[in-house]
Amino acid sequence: MRFSSSATLAGLVLALADLPGCLSGGAGLAQPFGSMTAAPITLFRLQNFEPQPQPSSGPLGIQIPPQIRQWIDAGAHMLPPGLIPPGLLPGSSVPVATDNAQRFHGFRILGWMALNDPRQHDEVLDILGHEQNFVAQHGSCMFAEFGVSIAEPNGQPPADYLVSLSCAQVQAAAPPGPAWPYPEVGIPSETAKRIVAVVQRAFGGG
Repeated sequence: MRFSSSATLAGLVLALADLPGCLSGGAGLAQPFGSMTAAPITLFRLQNFEPQPQPSSGPLGIQIPPQIRQWIDAGAHMLPPGLIPPGLLPGSSVPVATDNAQRFHGFRILGWMALNDPRQHDEVLDILGHEQNFVAQHGSCMFAEFGVSIAEPNGQPPADYLVSLSCAQVQAAAPPGPAWPYPEVGIPSETAKRIVAVVQRAFGGG
C-alpha cells in the first residue's frame, strides 16, 4: 500500500492508536493503566450472590436480590447463559456460602483465565484506561460477576477490580492496590457490551 504524504501516514497511525486492542506503549491511557501495557492480566468469573446457610427451621426458598433479578429480566446485558452465575436462571441452584471456597475479594471464584491474547489484554486496558467509558450513574449495590487482576512490578500488590454488570459499576479492591482513578464508576451499556465480549472470548459460555 502506498501513501501520498507523510501527513496521511501520520493520520493513519493516530487512527490505529485509537482502536481497541491497538495500544502504543500506554499512550493515552490514564494512570495506573498506562504503565500496565506489559503486565499480566487475569480475569475471574465470580458468584455475584451467595445466600448464607439457613438453620433447618429457616424459611424455604432463596430470595435473590432485586437488582440481580432486574438485571436477569432485562437480558443480563446479553451475557451467554453459561457465563451467568449459577442459581440465577430457572432450574439452577444458588451455591450456599462456604468457608473453604476460593475467593476474589470476598466473591467465590467460578473460574479464571490468564489473558494471553494481546488484543484481549489491550482491550481490557483500553476499557479501564479511559474515563469516558464510565458514568456517574450506577447501582447502590456490588454483586460482582467478574474480577480483573493486573500484576504490578517489584512484588507490589496487584491492581484488582470488581466488575458488577448487575449493579452497573466497577470498584477497585483497594487498598493495598491502586485506587480507582476516576470519580465515575458507573458502567454504561456500551462499556458493558465490551466487557461481555472480552469475557465471552476468554471463557466461552455460549
